[in-house]
Order: sequence, then structure tokens, then C-alpha cells
Amino acid sequence: MTTILYQHPLSGHSHRVRLLLALLKIDATIHHVDLMNGEHKTPEFLAKNAAGQVPVLEDGEVTLSDSNAILVYLATRYDKSGHWYPEDPIQRARIQKYLSIAAGPVASGPAAARLVNVFGAGLDIEHAKKVAATILGQLNDHLASNTWLAGTDPTIADVANYAYIAHAPEGDVSLASYPYVTRWLSKIEALPGFVPMVGTQVGLAA
Repeated sequence: MTTILYQHPLSGHSHRVRLLLALLKIDATIHHVDLMNGEHKTPEFLAKNAAGQVPVLEDGEVTLSDSNAILVYLATRYDKSGHWYPEDPIQRARIQKYLSIAAGPVASGPAAARLVNVFGAGLDIEHAKKVAATILGQLNDHLASNTWLAGTDPTIADVANYAYIAHAPEGDVSLASYPYVTRWLSKIEALPGFVPMVGTQVGLAA
């Protein structure tokens, strides 16, 4: 069965899927979608995802979009140990909380600020930086007494939130005030199979 990830190297949503593929040791073909020339708006790509967004995963006859949904699928289908998405209903609820945080304040905070600097998005960067400060403060408090976001081991909650927080300085969001967040980032980067996301020399990362 062939597994193909349609992604863009500067997309944190794409990276979270690529990271889980690597952590699960799933052999996948990586197809870089040319966003700058509108490949994501072609009829061929829109047939895979009508929203015209990356990532898209093709896994045999299965085609999925939405990065967090793909994480749930991959962990449920391929992680026989149940390590990344445990069956325990309480832990799944905790994971869902952090998937929602990834899609909510992380997306509208550090990810949005980065979009302004990296892609020239017409967003309010000062508002995004305020959102980032709030969620990073909350995560830092949580991680002061927890190694991982949703349990005693890494889960897809950590995978979903990693990229945009790690690359927050590209959006002029400093991580210097969040030592437990940076410790958590280092823990993820030390996982066997970890693959980094491509960085850009903008904002505080310049």
C-alpha cells in the first residue's frame, strides 16, 4: 500500500503529520505542493481536498485532510502499542483538549503571527502576539509539573502543538519567558525519529 503526504515544507500543519509518520516509522512519499504557483487550487488537488489546503494524506484507498484528523487516523491505524493515542477515555479527552488548543489559540496566536512574517498574511500581528502570550503562559504553567501535554508519555497532543510553538520566534514571539515550554520542545526533538520543520530567518529567528 502506498502512503503519500501532500504538504508544504513551511506549513506547521503539514509538519505535524510528517513528524508522526516519522515517529511511527511509516514509509511515506512526500509530495511538496507548490503553493506559490497555486497547485493547491488546481482541480486535481481540489479533488483531494475541496478546501484547497495542505496537508492531505493518501493511504492506499483512503484520502484524508485536516492535520489533526490525520494524526488520529495514523495513530489509531498504525500504532499497535496505543502509545500515541491511548484508548483510555480520560486520556483521549485530555488529548482532544490539546488538539483543540492546536486548532484554536496556537493557530490564532503564534501560528498567525508567523504567517504575517513568513507569508505576508494580512493579519493583526499584535493581536496574534497577545494570544500567543496567553496560551504560552498557560502551557508553561502546565508543563512546570508535567513532562508531556496529555499524560506521562508523548501523544499526538504533543505532535499537534510542536511546530508552531517551536517556530514562534519567526512571528516575533519570544520563548525566553517560558522555560518549561522550551524544555518540552527539547523533549520532542529528542524523540527517536524526530524530523525538524524547515525554518525561516525572519522575526526573532533572523
